[in-house]
Amino acid sequence: MLDPQLLKTLVTMKMPYGKYKGRVLCDLPEPYLVWYHSKGFPEGKLGMLLYTLYEIKLNGLEHLLKPIRRAPGRY
Repeated sequence: MLDPQLLKTLVTMKMPYGKYKGRVLCDLPEPYLVWYHSKGFPEGKLGMLLYTLYEIKLNGLEHLLKPIRRAPGRY
C-alpha cells in the first residue's frame, strides 16, 4: 500500500534540476523516468520519489494521483 503523504509529495514537489526543472514530479514524462531507471535514480528522497513514480506510471496507476491533485487544500 502506498503512503498517502508520498502521493501528496508526488503531486506537489517540483523537479529541482535538469531538463524538467520546476515541473511537478507527477508531470514528468514516462521516457524520462525510464531513462533514470536505466542510468540509476539519484540518492535520497528524490530518488525514492522518482522510482515510485516510475513504478506508478509503468503499471498504469496514474489514476491514483488524480484525486490527490484535485483535493481541496492542496499545498
